[in-house]
Amino acid sequence: MLFYSDLGLVSYQETWDLQKTLLTQRLEGTIEDTLLLLEHPNTYTLGKTADRANLVGSDEYLAEKHIDVFEIDRGGDITYHGPGQLVGYPIINLQNWKPDTHLYLRTIEEMIINVLRQYGVESGRKPEYTGVWVGEAKIAAIGIKISRWITMHGFAFNINTDLDLFNGIIPCGIKDKEVTSLAKLLGREVPIQEIKMKIKTEFAHLFGFDEIKDVNVHQMVI
Repeated sequence: MLFYSDLGLVSYQETWDLQKTLLTQRLEGTIEDTLLLLEHPNTYTLGKTADRANLVGSDEYLAEKHIDVFEIDRGGDITYHGPGQLVGYPIINLQNWKPDTHLYLRTIEEMIINVLRQYGVESGRKPEYTGVWVGEAKIAAIGIKISRWITMHGFAFNINTDLDLFNGIIPCGIKDKEVTSLAKLLGREVPIQEIKMKIKTEFAHLFGFDEIKDVNVHQMVI
């Protein structure tokens, strides 16, 4: 069974703290595998191998755009989170699926590729980079942490994202590539709840869950 929780718009710090609690509970076996889907307010996060020089926005820029900055414990470099971007945090035990970090990453990519195909958008991978690409433009970033085969952090999928806010960083430390969004590709906004339902269904299918239970995740951690 997969527990699923839609958190809406929630601060980065609150969700990071929540993930740590859920990871501990999953390690202890007191909860099932869990998928969180949500949006964040404007946030830049730097992974544990990030180059601080890839944060190019000045303090004034950060203040003007109301962007918080966090140095965190996932893999990868710097990325942006904000309204209109769908963020997913799976807290799952890979030993119950396949204890293979690279296969896990490729499967998250496959999930997003499959959802994009439902909108007539052909996307794919680049061998040298993690994430999902439409041509030379990145539409989804992935950064994870795995503790005793329990996953945390996850993916960021640009749906109706304000792409201008990527200008304050060098996204993922890649200087010669652009970012894009589903709304930009389709020429219209896409209801993010519609994407959440497709992601939830595709995630369950690819990771072999035959049942999904909607839960109030905050009640789980009390």
